[in-house]
Amino acid sequence: MAITDIRAFAHLIEADIEALGRELDRIRTDVERSLGQRDADYIRGVIRVHRGLEAAARLLLCASRYRAPRMAGTVMLAAAKIIEMMELGHNISHGQWDWMNDPEIHSINWEWDFIGPSAHWKRSHNYVHHTYTNVYGLDEDLSFVVLRMTRDEPWRPVHLIQPVVSLVVAAGFEWAIAVHDWALERRHTGVHRGQRGSQPNIEFARKIASQVGKDFLLFPALSGRGFRRTLAANASALLLRNLWSYVVIMCGHFPDGAEKFTTEQLEGETRGEWYLRQLLGTANFTARPLLAFLSGNLCYQIEHHLFPDLPSNRYPEIAERVRALCDKYDLPYTTGSLTGQFWLAYRTVWKLALPDRLLRRPSDDAAETRSERKFSGISLTSSGRSSWQAIDPITGARQGLRAALAAADSSRLQTDHGRGRWFQWRWTASIAG
Repeated sequence: MAITDIRAFAHLIEADIEALGRELDRIRTDVERSLGQRDADYIRGVIRVHRGLEAAARLLLCASRYRAPRMAGTVMLAAAKIIEMMELGHNISHGQWDWMNDPEIHSINWEWDFIGPSAHWKRSHNYVHHTYTNVYGLDEDLSFVVLRMTRDEPWRPVHLIQPVVSLVVAAGFEWAIAVHDWALERRHTGVHRGQRGSQPNIEFARKIASQVGKDFLLFPALSGRGFRRTLAANASALLLRNLWSYVVIMCGHFPDGAEKFTTEQLEGETRGEWYLRQLLGTANFTARPLLAFLSGNLCYQIEHHLFPDLPSNRYPEIAERVRALCDKYDLPYTTGSLTGQFWLAYRTVWKLALPDRLLRRPSDDAAETRSERKFSGISLTSSGRSSWQAIDPITGARQGLRAALAAADSSRLQTDHGRGRWFQWRWTASIAG
């Protein structure tokens, strides 16, 4: 059901894929060579903004007895936590600023304001997820175990409640990620769940104690009689951060056009094919500068997956070059509005709560799960034998995946139209008869 042969799916020959890989390598080299003072000023400025916001928010929440200042403090604290998680914690942990050799913002030293230890996150996210992006059976971020986001996942009765489960995950997204990373850390180190004194368990317990103590005991206690109000404000700020980060992640990985892959695709995968898998397996959403900043520039999820360790403030300029390459090689560049991309992702949550037999589209040609078998009989197959032409004989333009998708969709529409006319004829005949 998912893609087993990315060359056949992308309608690119090996030479094109490797040429694409070299051009993406060139983008990386150009950006790395141009890193300098303006980039350092950017990240240090972000840290100052974050710390200023949090200090002001804590002061408002601890000192004010009035509703309006406390609401403002709650929103400011939520914004500070969003910035720390998305633009600082996530991106610093990727090593985006290691080139500065500043111990304060080096990926080895930064511990984010998050319930899960950074070390657990870096193993499950930086290594597993970014290496095996959207590979079913290897990338557990594909569903966080509890959600069915591709038809490759066999349907079970428990999936009927996944629209409700997804809301619970969204509200407690911080805990969902932390427990997910903790489980992978135990598995990697060979620690059984019952070994309470294991290193992963100790690290997780210490981080929970630190985060819960800070947000639910220390700062509320500093408010004196306002303990309950500050506790509620802190919980609200955390909820807002959880919901926002959930929306951003859903928009980057699960809207239509974010493809899934099987382990067969990894066999002999070249660097060019790895780049191509990142390009086809992720999605962007359009955002103005403030919204992009609050998303940690993960509105450029495609660029982030292509170059996870390049500074996030460079993603807008990288995106222009990546989009030009997509035009050159006739590849889709999956993007849309924030609300549109989230709707498509959440529609998949609802749709795949049902068993496949109740779904209209076939398993190889559905919005959320496509494969090279979608093109069977009309274009390039995994064997490379078909009438598909890589160069348009009329215009001389390269014909890649975008042209193939257009041809396949046109063929499907004609087939559906033909079936509709047949059913209309049968219905008319039955009435007349």
